[in-house]
Amino acid sequence: MTHRVLGIDPGLASTGWGIVDSHNSRLIYVDHGTVTTPAGMSPHLRLLQLEREINSILEAYTPEAMGIETLYFAKNISSALPVAQARGVILLAAARKGLAVGEYSPAVIKQSVVGAGQADKAQIQNMICLILGLQETPKPDHAADALAAAVTFIHYGSSTVGAL
Repeated sequence: MTHRVLGIDPGLASTGWGIVDSHNSRLIYVDHGTVTTPAGMSPHLRLLQLEREINSILEAYTPEAMGIETLYFAKNISSALPVAQARGVILLAAARKGLAVGEYSPAVIKQSVVGAGQADKAQIQNMICLILGLQETPKPDHAADALAAAVTFIHYGSSTVGAL
């Protein structure tokens, strides 16, 4: 049986997304991309645009589950708030579709994909290419991170896994 998972690397300016199928213990790449919103647009309109585009992705690919990166605390709280707002919009869209949701810290995603919670972006990208049989690195970084979140959901399932 095939299970389809949407991975999300949330952000207000740029949200990465990736779709991975799991079939008989095989991981199969489906698609990836980013949702971007203009910096000059009002925050509430940016969130509305994000919600509409996430809903379009949910309609087009019909995943049954979603893996999403948790919010990590940055030094500047003002930069964390827009990410938290974007996560809320995305989680609401997933709930409305009845998706199982797994929330994972960046360290857990790195551990799941690379085997080390302190892995860098290049290591994550290389492993995503290897795991999913991709010839080219998914661009931008947010899309590769989203594919990693989908792979992590397939490994861990529907749960909230904190920092290692």
